[in-house]
Amino acid sequence: MAEFQSDIEIARAARKLPIREVAQKLGIAEEHIVPYGHDKAKIEAGFIRGLKDRPDGKLILVTAVNPTPAGEGKTTTTVGLGDGLNRIGKRAAVCIREASLGPCFGVKGGAAGGGHAQVVPMEDMNLHFTGDFHAITAAHNLLAALLDNHIYWGNEQKIDTRRVVWRRVMDMNDRSLREIVTSLGGVANGYPRESGFDITVASEVMAILCLAIDLADLEKRLGDIIVAYRSDKSAVFARDIKADGAMAVLLKDAMQPNLVQTLENNPAFVHGGPFANIAHGCNSVVATNTALKLADYVVTEAGFGADLGAEKFFDIKCRKAGLSPAACVIVATVRSMKMNGGIAKDDLGTENVAAVTKGCANLGRHIENVGLFGVPVLVAINHFATDTEAEIEAVKAYCASLGTEAVLCRHWAQGSAGIEELAGKVAALADGGTAAFAPLYAEEMSLADKIETIVRRIYRGAAVSMDRSVAAQLADFTAKGYGHLPICMAKTQYSFTTDPALRGAPEGHTVHVREVRLAAGAGFVVVICGDVMTMPGLPRSPSSERIFLNEMGQIEGLF
Repeated sequence: MAEFQSDIEIARAARKLPIREVAQKLGIAEEHIVPYGHDKAKIEAGFIRGLKDRPDGKLILVTAVNPTPAGEGKTTTTVGLGDGLNRIGKRAAVCIREASLGPCFGVKGGAAGGGHAQVVPMEDMNLHFTGDFHAITAAHNLLAALLDNHIYWGNEQKIDTRRVVWRRVMDMNDRSLREIVTSLGGVANGYPRESGFDITVASEVMAILCLAIDLADLEKRLGDIIVAYRSDKSAVFARDIKADGAMAVLLKDAMQPNLVQTLENNPAFVHGGPFANIAHGCNSVVATNTALKLADYVVTEAGFGADLGAEKFFDIKCRKAGLSPAACVIVATVRSMKMNGGIAKDDLGTENVAAVTKGCANLGRHIENVGLFGVPVLVAINHFATDTEAEIEAVKAYCASLGTEAVLCRHWAQGSAGIEELAGKVAALADGGTAAFAPLYAEEMSLADKIETIVRRIYRGAAVSMDRSVAAQLADFTAKGYGHLPICMAKTQYSFTTDPALRGAPEGHTVHVREVRLAAGAGFVVVICGDVMTMPGLPRSPSSERIFLNEMGQIEGLF
């Protein structure tokens, strides 16, 4: 029996190609890449502009069931499918998000895939990478500093300091910073007021970088950020305090997509990283558009389950960028079906076909939901060693009863060889031309009706509740000309409800909207539901306790 290797051990043993050779696979000449060492590079903006007249390849979305502590392997499947398509002779590229330090040192882990379906360099990608997140953090906090400085030096824009809405960010989980008071210590430090921190992946600047199509669009969107309101409730924008130009300068290099490689030396774009439970959960438009011009098939992912990531991918990213997905893969595991069927994590190793069948209701809900967008679906069963044949067949039979095919995939253990069957079926589905993509709701629908549409049609809820003040905010956003914007729901990723413990496929529940935030630069309205936090906390035993440098100076403990 082969000795078990951790993800980081497998990644460390990878035989990487020089990044210029990976770029050449996509027809990118060496002069058009900006190397960051030997194994990663950014793609030059001028080269990207020159691609605009090329036809697009086929866009394939990988999403998943609601996440469980058992793990589903969505990024692993995304990477494996990209390798699988290349294995069967297709010209394919992967597009995924960058990793946040928060979950790396918290509980969730990194975002490079796993086993023999990873993107490398794994350590770099899960830590500082090319500095994009640091640039986003700096640009966001520059705006916060300029805002407070503007108020300190006379407040020319007549900002009502009780109505400052721009908070600060950091790329770390730190619950103690959720609510703070700034400018204490006397007159020299400004005017005290309540504020707080969000995690960088929830920053509107992150969303803007991921939705902007070029530097000019980036600077315009940055200028559109609303930072505060005056006493008459008129908005103060970032451009009003002359912050947009300097912010764009900080983000100039971060706007260029990053190119790396899979363990099998296939091209992977890793760029941008908004969370899907508190932001829109997709990699950058510029990376996706670039990949579509250079590859015949582009495999991308949307964070967490399809109720969050896929819905936002379709209703926000695809709508805004004019993208039209050709196919969708929903990742499920026997283990996650058992947990949705009521089995505890410690009991997942015991065969329980009845629990698998019961838990498949969660998968079925996601299959139906993706169908609402007119995108054809396949299911990838990400294989675990404890799965039994009877349990696997139960998932396949359930999917077949819905008219959807489920394919067993062993890419974690076998790389592209273990996902070859799915790759062939995905390519055939994408080439079949059966997709008829359309967003879930029309732009002209009211903000409140858009929220209710998502709750009723995607979450299968019976009603939306909100305080009168929240409803008044939505009315105010509409009166100010923002009623056409799409909705970015911020809620727990673990359930169709706002209760993270309620697994399966519940229906008839009420979704309570706690708060709404206008992201005018990004171009959506954030709707915060239940107890979801835009600044997570660390668990009792964070992953950081097990991350260290070994005697050879190598990183241990990342996953």
